[in-house]
Amino acid sequence: MKRREFLSSLAVLGVASTLPAAGKAAEVSGGQPWEPGKIQTPPAPPRKGGLQFFTQHEFETVGAIAECFIPADELSISGKEAGCATFIDRQLAGDYGRAATLYRRGRFIKGTPEQGPQSALTPAERYRQGLKALDTATHKRFGKDFVALSTEQQEQLLHAMEANNLDLGPEVDTKVLFELLLQNVREGFLADPIYGGNKGMASWNMIGFPGARYDFRDLLSKKGQKLNIIPTSLIDNGL
Repeated sequence: MKRREFLSSLAVLGVASTLPAAGKAAEVSGGQPWEPGKIQTPPAPPRKGGLQFFTQHEFETVGAIAECFIPADELSISGKEAGCATFIDRQLAGDYGRAATLYRRGRFIKGTPEQGPQSALTPAERYRQGLKALDTATHKRFGKDFVALSTEQQEQLLHAMEANNLDLGPEVDTKVLFELLLQNVREGFLADPIYGGNKGMASWNMIGFPGARYDFRDLLSKKGQKLNIIPTSLIDNGL
């Protein structure tokens, strides 16, 4: 996937998944409903060193997948270099990995593609089961783990997963696993660096995203001008 296509498809995904319902929108008037410079529940910075969920082998496998999804080019570093595997490791160790906000009491039946995955498995369980099944499949085809394959072989397998043409066994939905990996790599590449990915704000510098700034009132009069804003992370704000 070309980088432009990657970012365009993510933009559509973001619009579809993050816009609040119009009926629940709140109107703010009479000043800001918070005190500048003080945040009650800032995200916890990623722990320095070590893995929180992945084994070292799983971490390297996800890093290789991120490298295939987002290879380095003249625009930015690769998904692996940007720390996408670290981002995913941190997310799987937390509420996201435990599916803390999802209904998981069943009964579970296979739904339509529009309904998303219907399963009792958490994202963490999907990763653990899916990465193991991927290595089993690569051993059958190439006699090696996924990380030991050439880039061309890795991309061949990922294309097969995307087309749902790779058998990962009866317990793994190949297409669902591929889409989960792609979604999480995208998130890690574009998220605030405080969560472990987007090293050096590489993706923000690439697309010109200004980052976690308080407001942009001083820039409103500069319409059409090249601003050259240096991105700011939550880490830079001391959170």
